[in-house]
Amino acid sequence: MQQRDTGSAHHGRANVSRRSFLKASGLTAISVGAADFLVACGPSTETVEIGEEESGSQQRTFGDNGTMRVGMEVAYPPFNWQVSEETEDTIPVEGQSDAYADGYDIYFAKKIAEHFNLNPVASKMEFSGLVEALKNGQIDIICGGMTATDERRESIDFSDPYWTSHYGLLVRKGSAYVNATSLDDFAGAAVLGQRDTLLDTVIDEIPNVNHLTPVDSVPAQLSNLNQGACDAITFDVENERGLLKANPDLTPVEINGSQALFQEDAPINAGIAKGQGDTLQQINDVVNSVPQDERQQVWDDVQARLPE
Repeated sequence: MQQRDTGSAHHGRANVSRRSFLKASGLTAISVGAADFLVACGPSTETVEIGEEESGSQQRTFGDNGTMRVGMEVAYPPFNWQVSEETEDTIPVEGQSDAYADGYDIYFAKKIAEHFNLNPVASKMEFSGLVEALKNGQIDIICGGMTATDERRESIDFSDPYWTSHYGLLVRKGSAYVNATSLDDFAGAAVLGQRDTLLDTVIDEIPNVNHLTPVDSVPAQLSNLNQGACDAITFDVENERGLLKANPDLTPVEINGSQALFQEDAPINAGIAKGQGDTLQQINDVVNSVPQDERQQVWDDVQARLPE
């Protein structure tokens, strides 16, 4: 997830007043003139060697055949989710008819594709498979609620962040954990995360927690909590509106007036295969040309159209 990420593997809090996004990401607002970076310049000419075990050391180009294949789950609102109708906010889902991807990731994917004069399509796959798919040349870029971690940087390169997430805990309404006053109150609690993401690894910040074997997706986390198979699940606090809209029997835990309970924040980055320095610089130019007020407006707009 879509998040939301781990040392192995997506999401500033819902309002600007929660830790400043600019401070958390190290970005500063950029003048309107920076929009000049978005002028289409044609596909990159950089090529990347695909490993011999994968495809015989063939060479490929970012955006082959005029298409930018964007890796994501297409199931991790508000960063990405699937809809059946095309709008100005969507891109098509590769290999499916009447299927389109919407969400915050898509806004930046479209910006990047426009810069390179490419047609963006969403390549739908499990979050845990995104890095390998990028390395193998199945996709050109990851825009899927992914955080750049030290371990992931060993395999692929990452852009500057286009959002920053924070993590909290969801519990069932009426649970004794609703009134927790510190993470210490979750000692012995069965807490469930998402595999290969920070939604799993942050659980170890809870003293003496019963850290359950993680599941593959956020929907699986939610299903387990709704069914009483665990006491709490980790979640991106920025996703509260959408998650609670679809799961009215759940509630976030607040401690000292904050839903962000864990120390580790998660910047959201685009990922590309290594060996494309010029392409990465251009992607950073695009990301950094979007000022904070525009990012926040896009976030608010995405929240307003979250799926039921």
